[in-house]
Amino acid sequence: MNTVTPEDVGFSSSRLSRVSGIMQGYVERGQLVGLITAVARRGQIVHLERFGCMDAKTGQPMEFDTIFRVFSMTKPVTSVALMMLLEQGLLRLTDPVSGFIPAFGKVQVLGRDGRLVDLDRDITIHDLLRHTAGLSYQGYYKDSGEFVDKLYDEVDFWTPGTTSQEMVQGIAALPLAFQPGQAWRYSVATDVIGHVVEIISDMSLGQFFEEKIFGPLGMEDTAFSVPPEKADRFAALYGAAEGGGLEEIDHAIGGDYFDVSLHAGGSGLVSTAADYLRFAQFLQNRGELDGARLLGPRTVDLMRANHLPPNVFPIAMGAEPMPGFGFGLGFSVMMDVALTGLIGSTGLYGWGGWAKTHFWVDPQDQIIGLLMTQYIYDGTHPAISDFRTLVYQALLD
Repeated sequence: MNTVTPEDVGFSSSRLSRVSGIMQGYVERGQLVGLITAVARRGQIVHLERFGCMDAKTGQPMEFDTIFRVFSMTKPVTSVALMMLLEQGLLRLTDPVSGFIPAFGKVQVLGRDGRLVDLDRDITIHDLLRHTAGLSYQGYYKDSGEFVDKLYDEVDFWTPGTTSQEMVQGIAALPLAFQPGQAWRYSVATDVIGHVVEIISDMSLGQFFEEKIFGPLGMEDTAFSVPPEKADRFAALYGAAEGGGLEEIDHAIGGDYFDVSLHAGGSGLVSTAADYLRFAQFLQNRGELDGARLLGPRTVDLMRANHLPPNVFPIAMGAEPMPGFGFGLGFSVMMDVALTGLIGSTGLYGWGGWAKTHFWVDPQDQIIGLLMTQYIYDGTHPAISDFRTLVYQALLD
């Protein structure tokens, strides 16, 4: 992607420079160790900056080729993989998941009276992609008081040495929180999708990603593991320290990225700012980048449309409400700008990761925003929403 002056594509240079001061402030106040911010419009980069360090202990500065754990920003990639198989006629959105993983045909639902009841209908591929399957997520709903969420918190699906097949069989052994389609709940559904991709393609998810997505898109540093020769580019991971400030978190959090057996479709990848910008531009281009077409334009249009029925609104991710947002096939979708309380455009879509990496694609204004950092968020500051506001206040056309 070429770099141009902001005015070439409708931005104000002076207003866009506000990003630098605010993001640097997060580093100087000790709220973030380091980060990268990037903005592109109409396929041209207008802002790309790095701040602070990738490792506070060594003082190693943040670099543009720093490798980050992107956690749930794996989900859009997995969703793209599944839609590539759908385009080949190898599955349909309406297909029952049990047709690929029979254990899901035996799953039951925990009723309001505490008894297990049978499914009203099959869990479909569509349910998995839009998170209406009734599955839950470890840690996200720890204060819900619901029995299913407690069961998820008692199981560690990401134990080193676990395979994707073992993980998915463990998920299928747990009851659902609700009947398929009756609610929206962010969940391990995309991990199940990843295994469906493996079953249909007869490839590991990592192999499918590398051969079918990362290779064609030129994403050279995105994978499920960090090779030894790139270890010095791997950023440290931080969380809130007791009593204030930041502390480094063990690198094994979320999986050992140097010896990976589990290719988790919901959270397993590492990537760089440059690589994920290419993935976002591929989406902005409606399925194509530099001559490599992975999806048809109408398929990307389908993915970025809201797929949630009216009965599930408003949605929330754990205790965090998401007013004004719907959900497509792998991304959140901005449906009502005023309700979100965020500056943007109707139809904007994207997602983030546990360590507060975040991206969005705005089809209306043709903008891509990307923030990469490594901080397990504790709700103390709104760096991501600040970044989005600073981007859009600089847009003048």
